[in-house]
Amino acid sequence: MPLTNVVPRLPVQNLAATRTFYTDVLGFRAGEDWPEEDPTFLILCFGEVEIQFYRAAQEVPTGEATLSFDATSVQELAQKLTPQVAIEWGPEVYSYGRREFAIRDPDGYLLIFSEETDDAPTCG
Repeated sequence: MPLTNVVPRLPVQNLAATRTFYTDVLGFRAGEDWPEEDPTFLILCFGEVEIQFYRAAQEVPTGEATLSFDATSVQELAQKLTPQVAIEWGPEVYSYGRREFAIRDPDGYLLIFSEETDDAPTCG
């Protein structure tokens, strides 16, 4: 059973706020909304990365998932995002050879941006 990809599908309280955050702040491209009149499902893409969101039928706990993105120029990305969103932690270089930082989306999901580096660790 060869697997080639995984696409997270996450519940959100407000699809419009999710769309705005991911497109305006992070630069994702809006894909399919369904149904057209009163969408309950949204696909967002950034290159080959796809995330699906659905409007929760009832209030559900959100923010209990972490999405980790491989990225380039993590330091630059953190600087670009700083005026628009609070940085949860980082950017720091970890002993396992990755520079990482994290933010939260409107539903509290932790988004980690990470890149390989040969730089010396800056934290424990």
